[in-house]
Amino acid sequence: MSHQSLTDARQRYHPSLFRSFFQGSFPCSTACRTPGKRLDMVISSGHDMLLEKDYAALAEQHLHTARDGARWHLIEKIPGQYDWQSFLPMIDAARRQQMEIIWELAHFGYPEHLNIWKAEFVDHFSRFARAMAQLMRDQGIERPFFTPVNQISFWSWAGADVAWFNPHAAQRGKELKRQLVRASLAAIHAIRDIYPEARFVLTDPLVQIAHHPDNPDSKPYADAQHQAQFEAWDMLAGRVDKELGGSEDCLDILGLNYYPDNHWFFPDQPMSQDDPVREPLHIMLAQCWQRYQRPMLIAETGAEGDARAPWLQEISENVAVALDQGIAVEGISLYPVVEYPAWADDRRSPGPLLGLADPNGNRNLHEALALVLRSQQIKFATRNQTCSDGGFLG
Repeated sequence: MSHQSLTDARQRYHPSLFRSFFQGSFPCSTACRTPGKRLDMVISSGHDMLLEKDYAALAEQHLHTARDGARWHLIEKIPGQYDWQSFLPMIDAARRQQMEIIWELAHFGYPEHLNIWKAEFVDHFSRFARAMAQLMRDQGIERPFFTPVNQISFWSWAGADVAWFNPHAAQRGKELKRQLVRASLAAIHAIRDIYPEARFVLTDPLVQIAHHPDNPDSKPYADAQHQAQFEAWDMLAGRVDKELGGSEDCLDILGLNYYPDNHWFFPDQPMSQDDPVREPLHIMLAQCWQRYQRPMLIAETGAEGDARAPWLQEISENVAVALDQGIAVEGISLYPVVEYPAWADDRRSPGPLLGLADPNGNRNLHEALALVLRSQQIKFATRNQTCSDGGFLG
């Protein structure tokens, strides 16, 4: 081996945080698209009836870590009273299949008796987080991972700037972002009271917002919008809006949600995949690493139809470049890992690894995506021979 190769090998980051590097993210949003019409994607995907089979199917594909959700609106139907019958079967099935779960506490949904704008919302969320952690501790779960609030920035925009789903407000996005940061911080502290060793995956979209070359005057606006994607993480870390109570030790693992359409020209013009302005993912990861120096998880990624296999290939190659540069990327999670009627318009999601279940509860495997997944698992394991726990291959 050449001197340069030895230097590269020493610099390369070796992921070890999760049970498996390649992971699966289950659809688990509980948003209300219109007032009174709640979506429960755990039900619409069939996952609630197929917990055992779904976790086993992931394990068969060497995906031993997954993101899944506790449904707060079902657990706390009555203020201050917790009914765990929707959650305990998930814990039990994950244990039997030796599945490591990153548990989401609020994926765009919350109990109907709460007003998200009030201080009581934060108090209830903190108590719920503590009770959930205590239940998991009593169940013997060790080294837990949590996502207190999924995609604070996206929820703030979709729920309080454009009224796409709850709380169905307009031009109140910054206000909601601050409230969701308060709730996240309260949950982190409550969980750490029970689990000092708990780890937190803090998810938000990773995007590129650029000015169009034909419109150079828009550059400062594009730059400002691009920087806004970091605002929630900066709040959690106490780098801005310190009155919210953030601190550096609350900014743990960055969960980056990244899709083909996460690049656009200001204000909202899509950027083609072959546009020379488009930044490769490994550059975006390097920028995020330079800013925060925190471990990162590609917490959601996927493409639709025939693009899903080549997309995973592209993502994997970019992550390999980042790892070679010493950037701490701890995993890649496929979303959606199971099919569901898409929550925005009820069409079937065309991008999963596993399809909708047949009457016998069996899901078809998307062979092309599975082949790329297995190929990349082998490549990453080969590149990372010093990873003694076999985390890439499972």
